[in-house]
Amino acid sequence: MQLYPRADRAADAALVDGLALDDAQAAAAFVHRFQRPVYGLALSITRDAALAEDVSQEVFVRAWRAAASYDVRRASVLTWLLTITRNAAIDAVRMRRATPTEGAELEEILTETLRAPDTEQTALRNVERDQVVRRLRELPPEQMRAVVLAVIGGCTALEISRLEGIPLGTAKTRIRTGLRRVRQQLEEAHRD
Repeated sequence: MQLYPRADRAADAALVDGLALDDAQAAAAFVHRFQRPVYGLALSITRDAALAEDVSQEVFVRAWRAAASYDVRRASVLTWLLTITRNAAIDAVRMRRATPTEGAELEEILTETLRAPDTEQTALRNVERDQVVRRLRELPPEQMRAVVLAVIGGCTALEISRLEGIPLGTAKTRIRTGLRRVRQQLEEAHRD
C-alpha cells in the first residue's frame, strides 16, 4: 500500500515549479496544501502557537527561495518542506533560549569540571549531580569538553567546532559519543 500516491507527488512537484516561477496561484495552492503539516511540526518542536505561526511563515518563504533548486528525485515535496520546517523551528527555539555562556565563563566551567573534587563541595552536591560529574571525568578529555560546552555552556556543535578548532562533524561525534557514554554509565549504575 502506498501512503503517498505518485499522482500527488507529481502535483506537489508542479506546485513547487510554480513557486519557482513566482506563480501566485501555485503559491497559494502550495501554502493551502502544506500549511497544516508545516504548522503541526513547528508547533510540536516549539511548543508555542505564536512561534509556530512565525516559523510556518518563514518555512514558506524559505521554500519559495529554494523552489528552483528542489529535486523531486531526492525527496518528496512534503519531506523537503518538513525538513525545512524542522530546521527553521530548531533555529527559532535556539534564538529564544538564553544567550550562550561567554568564553571566559566557559573556561571557568571547564576548569571547575576538570578540577579534582573538593570534599566540601562534593558534600553539598546531590547524589545525581555527583554521579554525572564523575561520569564526565571518565570520558576522554576532548569528549568531556564537548559535552560540557554543549550541555552546560549552551553551545551548538558549530560553536564548539570553532572554539575547539575541529571540524563540525568531529564536534558532533564528540558530543554524541560523550553523551551516550555518560547515559550508559548512569543506566548501568542505576541497575546495580
